[in-house]
Amino acid sequence: MLFTFAQKFCIIPYMANDAAEKYGTEVTDVALDMRDLPAQVREFASYKSITQGCSPKTVEEYCLDLRTFFRYIVADRERMSLDDETMENIDISGVGMDVISEITTADIYEFFNYVNGTRKNGASARARKLSAIKAFFKYMTAKTHRLEVNPAADIESPKKKKSLPKHLTLDESIDLLDAVKNDPLCKTKERDYAIITLFLNTGMRLSELVGISFADIDRELRSLRVVGKGNKERIIYLNDACRDALGAYLPVRQAQQPKPGHEGALFLSSQNRRISNKTVQWLVGKYLGEAGLEYKQFSTHKLRHTAATLMYQSGHVDVRVLKEILGHEQLNTTQIYTHVSNEGMEEAVAANPLANVPAPVRRALPAVTREDDEVSGGESAPNVKKRRKAKSSIEENGK
Repeated sequence: MLFTFAQKFCIIPYMANDAAEKYGTEVTDVALDMRDLPAQVREFASYKSITQGCSPKTVEEYCLDLRTFFRYIVADRERMSLDDETMENIDISGVGMDVISEITTADIYEFFNYVNGTRKNGASARARKLSAIKAFFKYMTAKTHRLEVNPAADIESPKKKKSLPKHLTLDESIDLLDAVKNDPLCKTKERDYAIITLFLNTGMRLSELVGISFADIDRELRSLRVVGKGNKERIIYLNDACRDALGAYLPVRQAQQPKPGHEGALFLSSQNRRISNKTVQWLVGKYLGEAGLEYKQFSTHKLRHTAATLMYQSGHVDVRVLKEILGHEQLNTTQIYTHVSNEGMEEAVAANPLANVPAPVRRALPAVTREDDEVSGGESAPNVKKRRKAKSSIEENGK
């Protein structure tokens, strides 16, 4: 069954109740209403979804970043405060071509000064926002021809700091799973354990996990289908740990009464709706804290890094197979997981078959007297002797 853009994207779910996280309860779903965005942004979102086939998650991220951008533009034009409360309440639904056509490259640079300084966005977050802005203005110039000049065309993306992916060790991963098992107050233990087990064993993305439906799961729990970036489907095979965790959770899930429209969702929230990204992020953070790992500031994506690293280092998985498991487009994206720890490098050097070949016995050198040292100016004893012998021979010939 085909859905129109309005049916699919008029209301886009996202999470905004940070207070729930602070007080230890599951976060509540609210919604981004597309009707609150400028008409041109809604048209752009429709283009990305229908014409380019972007996933709902990608469209959502474009819309959220463009909402922040246009709120800043309005606040700057009206000399309004840039504090969070004011920015959240700025109405941008009436922004039209009169405002969009006046946006300059300087305005975009000032926006990035704002998100860098006030909002403390890192390089990755700024790069994502710039990508949304570039895509929007490219659409406005190259596709609809409503603008003649693209003010974002020549702005370079922030340089991201290249670093090895952070991941849990094997022992830390077991501690995290034990934290779920040993939580006496948790009412969703089977669900939470299944979620974390899938992250740690398959390396799936957060968006892929929350999108799993019953129809995606093999009847024998041997595999499941996920939809990754760019709406690309792939099959993920399940190991014994995943099968056991899902086997324990499914009877619990089948006893729940989901809200209309959420009947097919594998993982439900406490409101009996398909679980959201924010809820999963919250529960992962909760159990990391209970496992004593909160100081590492891990996220759901770090669990993906953990799965990839453990599979490569412990399972002797070929990097090309790992690429298919993780759903990477390019092999060089996967190759970051071929890093090894300092301990691993030390062990590798120690395991070299030549490591135990003995060095030759050090031969004793003649002692150098103080007189020799003074004459030689620090020369080695053998060189001093050669020089003296040559000198003596010259003197004898001269006689």
